[in-house]
Amino acid sequence: MGILNITPDSFSDGGDFLGLDAALEQAERMVAAGASIIDVGGESTRPGAAPVAEAVEIDRVVPVIEALAAGIDAAISVDTSKAGVMQAAAAAGAGMINDVFALQAPQALEAARQTGLPVCLMHMQGQPRTMQQAPRYADVLTEVEAFLRGRLEACEQAGLPEERLLIDPGFGFGKTLEHNLQLLARLDAFSVLKRPLLVGLSRKSMLGALTGRAVRERVTAGVAAAVLAIERGAAIIRTHDVAETRDAIRVMTALRAVQDGGALA
Repeated sequence: MGILNITPDSFSDGGDFLGLDAALEQAERMVAAGASIIDVGGESTRPGAAPVAEAVEIDRVVPVIEALAAGIDAAISVDTSKAGVMQAAAAAGAGMINDVFALQAPQALEAARQTGLPVCLMHMQGQPRTMQQAPRYADVLTEVEAFLRGRLEACEQAGLPEERLLIDPGFGFGKTLEHNLQLLARLDAFSVLKRPLLVGLSRKSMLGALTGRAVRERVTAGVAAAVLAIERGAAIIRTHDVAETRDAIRVMTALRAVQDGGALA
């Protein structure tokens, strides 16, 4: 999953792809590099980010989604928590909803149900504006799993079938470095939820804390984290650095084929 932020303030690429032509060119580059999903977002959810009005978010993402739906060979995901944006994006050609609030916003559950699209439910402690101020858990793995289990149940009760749901433990969303490392180390524990696991670690502050590198210098660390996540059950890797991550996945795929007694493709 390649990240395409149509925002002025995202932590890594804010302002880079606000123009339609720039956004389309970046999407085409990511697809050529191996992305099978393009995740389009119109509101930053970085720590400390201010909320964006629904109409503004729609104006940012809908023209991009319409153009992508007509011109690229990849699925399109909309990264949003707002019911109106979900509906507008689905009408424009989006094929998936990626929601950091796990459909807890007003009318979001019903809007997602009406679109008929797959939905990724993410865990976040608190709100983007304050989530990193003092995150606390008695047991981060147990609490994140319990939250995701509860949201899966709420979705099914609201009429969203299980087969349309994915989960994301929410690295960096209301979690310290230690919390993030505990989640990554024990990521395979989420297999008990029996849903595809999406992981987003690309360029995040935890990688900066571990390496001392600036945001755009964290590619190697992000690829390493992606490999570790795949080894522990991740089905989708959300990344800014598609080519490098895809190369690592190709190596892992080849190794698994040999281990399973098959032939290389």
